[in-house]
Amino acid sequence: MTTEAVPHSATAAAQPLKPQEGLGALHLFYRIDLAAWRAKSGHERDDALAGLTELIATARQQPQTQVITLAMFARADLGFMILTPDLRYLHSLEKKITASLGPDVLLTEFSYLSMTEKSEYTQKDDDYALELEKTEGIVRGSAESEAKLATFRERIQHYTHDRLYPVLPDWEYFCFYPMSKRREPSQNWYALPHEKRRELMGGHMRVGRTYAGRVRQLITGSTGLDDWEWGVSLFAHDPFNIKAIVYEMRFDEVTHTYGEFGPFYNGLPMPLTDIYPRVLLR
Repeated sequence: MTTEAVPHSATAAAQPLKPQEGLGALHLFYRIDLAAWRAKSGHERDDALAGLTELIATARQQPQTQVITLAMFARADLGFMILTPDLRYLHSLEKKITASLGPDVLLTEFSYLSMTEKSEYTQKDDDYALELEKTEGIVRGSAESEAKLATFRERIQHYTHDRLYPVLPDWEYFCFYPMSKRREPSQNWYALPHEKRRELMGGHMRVGRTYAGRVRQLITGSTGLDDWEWGVSLFAHDPFNIKAIVYEMRFDEVTHTYGEFGPFYNGLPMPLTDIYPRVLLR
């Protein structure tokens, strides 16, 4: 008696597909075809909404998975931001969301695939020790220097973990945009030495830190995954601060000389049950 071998591809498809580090990130922004939606019976609409609500509730129970649901402004109607470690699950969830309200009801206006990542410009031990020596006169290798380095390492470890495995805030306003760095002959970010790029990013990040407590930012990397190089997700209690930080950063050299930006998508994070009457007019 022979047993038919299971193809390797079929076996692999049943296993989680997890990156070496970090989480998969997917932004989905939909238009709603109200004519297609209204063509359904009341019973069909109720079942579809209950199904989507249950789908998102189930997704939020998956390990390390977060889903933010959004009532979108202007360019879209309904939005989702999803973080999860398993890209096979992320793919399946995307398809189920798109089909959840029935054929041709949710029309993808914009989608963006990326991954959480740590920054290549994070300050290193040697750089910090040198900074202490220059600015505070603390001799490298001394007991005081080692004590400060221990605190520094703990802070960097926490910062890196938050970049790779963030906890998304439950704040009232959301903004997303993709961006890249220029590669023009006279403005090629990648032709700059690493130290110069790190210096410029240091100034850029100092601007961002002035908005601590007012704006939470998550930068996800998309090189090789989508058309841009990074996705920027901003959360705020007051939309004024979103406008203010984006405006102020445009005067920073990293932005005004090397930044390229895609479309901006803004929304209101809220439960699906609160979104439905807004976007489906029911």
